[in-house]
Amino acid sequence: MKLYSIDTGFFKLDGGAMFGVVPKSIWQKLNPADENNMCTWAMRCLLIEDGNRLVLVDTGIGNKQSVRFFSYYYLHGEDTLERSLNKYDFSFSDVTDVVLTHLHFDHCGGAISFDKSKENYYPTFPNAIYWSHYQHWKWAIQPNVREKASFLKENILPIQKSGQLKFVDKDKYNLPFEYIDVYGHTEAMILPIIKYKGYKIIYMADLIPSSGHIPVPYVMAYDLRPLETMGEKEKILNQCLNENALLFFEHDPKIEICSLENTERGIRLSDEMKLNAI
Repeated sequence: MKLYSIDTGFFKLDGGAMFGVVPKSIWQKLNPADENNMCTWAMRCLLIEDGNRLVLVDTGIGNKQSVRFFSYYYLHGEDTLERSLNKYDFSFSDVTDVVLTHLHFDHCGGAISFDKSKENYYPTFPNAIYWSHYQHWKWAIQPNVREKASFLKENILPIQKSGQLKFVDKDKYNLPFEYIDVYGHTEAMILPIIKYKGYKIIYMADLIPSSGHIPVPYVMAYDLRPLETMGEKEKILNQCLNENALLFFEHDPKIEICSLENTERGIRLSDEMKLNAI
């Protein structure tokens, strides 16, 4: 097995929204904001090469939304999903499976593309099975008022229309990793757990989006059920500490992976790592 970090660019989100009730005087030290109170975040995906399987976890924001939509998020950086795959001599057609941790636009937007007319949508990965959680899928196609702006139908419905959709909890599951589902950020978000070179690596998605969110009370205002997020974080952090597992961050602008240690302030980051250095 080989793992590759797939960078799809950076975007900006409001710092207060990302850190919830944590005061700016504290979170500003973790991820400094610009003059508009916006902080830079990565959209980092994970590629798993295992024999004849090439599994991509999440797809970034994509490129098919309007100029106005993207203006809210200040996309920047040279990396794209396609360039990062090409860097490792892979193309869209090589990917056999796409695992969508959840269907918020910054995690699944790259899963679907459109033609030059910008009217016809098609799967970016023509030969891939698209995997979602059935409970989350139902949640996303009939969105609640709070999350509706994050569940964009053009990112979601064409997957089902293509016939390439399967569900990790309903269909025959044969992917090269285990997963757990969590419910604080949104309904039934998938966290892949990969065994790699003697390590256990957990892809944290939006449960712990960055190293700055390791402290249990540091919960995003975007989370649907913040108290449940805190309970899930505490359980997983303790498990990771006991098993010497590593956290893979989807949104941390600088840190890909870290180990943990117990301190007098609770569980905190220990060592920063790059995936290609493991």
